[in-house]
Amino acid sequence: MTYRIEFVKQSAKQLKSLSTEEQQRIKIKIDALANIPRPDGVVKLTGEDNLYRIRVGNYRIIYFIQDNQLLVLVLKIGHRRDVYQ
Repeated sequence: MTYRIEFVKQSAKQLKSLSTEEQQRIKIKIDALANIPRPDGVVKLTGEDNLYRIRVGNYRIIYFIQDNQLLVLVLKIGHRRDVYQ
């Protein structure tokens, strides 16, 4: 089962604002979520169902998993000090 990856407008904009090197590292992690949406190291965020975060160096990817539609929706991408605000 391969999940479809989608970005909300805000997360796509956040990704484009990063350096090319960081963009590549983050894209690799996001592409891997299509095959394994809950990899080792993922943390389920409290307060919301199916909301997860994964680390990529000092950056965090916040995403939502919709299992019945095989969808991973990337909500936020940002530096660890800013992404949770």
